[in-house]
Amino acid sequence: MTYKIFTLGCKVNEYESEVIKNLLENHGYKKSDSPDVCIVNTCTVTNQADSKSRKMMRSIRKKYPKAILVVMGCMIQNKKDKDIDADIIIGNQHKTEIVSYLENYKDKLYLVDDIFKAPFENMKLNNFDLTRAYIKIEDGCDNYCSYCIIPYVRGHVRCKKHEDVILEAKSLVKNGHREIVLTGIHTGHYHDGSYSFADLLNDLVKIDGLKRLRISSIEITEINDKVMDIIKKSDVLVNHMHIPLQSGSDEILKQMNRKYDKNYFVNKIKKLKEIKPDINVTTDVIVGFPGESEDNFEECINTIKKIGFTKIHVFPYSDREGTKASKMQNKVSGTIKKMRVKRLLEISKNLEIEYMKKHIGKEMTFIPEVYDDGYLTGHTANYLFVKAKGDKCLLGQEVLVNISKVEYPYLLSEIKDFELSR
Repeated sequence: MTYKIFTLGCKVNEYESEVIKNLLENHGYKKSDSPDVCIVNTCTVTNQADSKSRKMMRSIRKKYPKAILVVMGCMIQNKKDKDIDADIIIGNQHKTEIVSYLENYKDKLYLVDDIFKAPFENMKLNNFDLTRAYIKIEDGCDNYCSYCIIPYVRGHVRCKKHEDVILEAKSLVKNGHREIVLTGIHTGHYHDGSYSFADLLNDLVKIDGLKRLRISSIEITEINDKVMDIIKKSDVLVNHMHIPLQSGSDEILKQMNRKYDKNYFVNKIKKLKEIKPDINVTTDVIVGFPGESEDNFEECINTIKKIGFTKIHVFPYSDREGTKASKMQNKVSGTIKKMRVKRLLEISKNLEIEYMKKHIGKEMTFIPEVYDDGYLTGHTANYLFVKAKGDKCLLGQEVLVNISKVEYPYLLSEIKDFELSR
């Protein structure tokens, strides 16, 4: 049997698709452009994500009419549509049982359970072929931000046993992975009984051979004193953090049901930068939230500049049926949202280039992830994108480079030294 997987959305979806790929290949399935099985892992974070998911499903059904079509994930969990033109329909549980469903497939199968009663679905990658290896440590979210559909399609917070996380990390390191990324829907809310996220970080940074530990995303309220202490003491926890702001206006933050105000955020980042002066802090911002005035937007820009982010992922607000924000008045027009997105993206690019320029002339270590036409590209620990002439044998190795110039989005560099380990 042959397969092809199509993934939309976040890093968690990418991770879960990779797990499914592993499961299929461990049972003899082969990846192919003429597949017997097509799997679509959907996203529902915005209306556009819904639209892309449906469009992809229709396109695949048309292109591969004889293939078994499996659709799964957040859009399925949200819409609970039994009439979708697919053969196997799965929500956000039972993904790891895909092989059994395929081998026993006879007629249309619909599996969308009550996600709020779901246990943590244990997943593990055993042949991750990328330089940067991911471990999903958590699923679900209990924050209920007023704009967000995700708690309704991912359920309550539930977590992988910490012993399993540590064993998985050790296995990945043993198999040659130098960097591990902790991921989840609400990663920083990880807990295993009284064992906290900080406890997990503290144990992971001590693993022999692990060079980098990265957190995919963390809320500002979860960077507590224990986490700060690990950031201060360990060079394994990388010099980059992605911390969603969502808005820099106190009025809008309150309406969003975020758990902080701008001063809390500003002060916590200030403390973080006192510990790690060169830390790269990136963020997410939503523009055009209901009732966001021009003054609110300008306040947001001022907050962004005060904090000193180095990159902003900008999202126009999207109504999600069933959320509190979808019922709010004073919706912002699409035209204004587009203008605000454009302006913030320009600010983001300028902030990013300004941060990149600070590293010209410095020696830095990066791990090449891609080789193309004589050049290696990859990231430094603080997530700067490096490009350097080099040999394919250096993929996945620690490479010392001298940063020479900015050629956005890259920092052009010259290789100074390296050490082959495998």
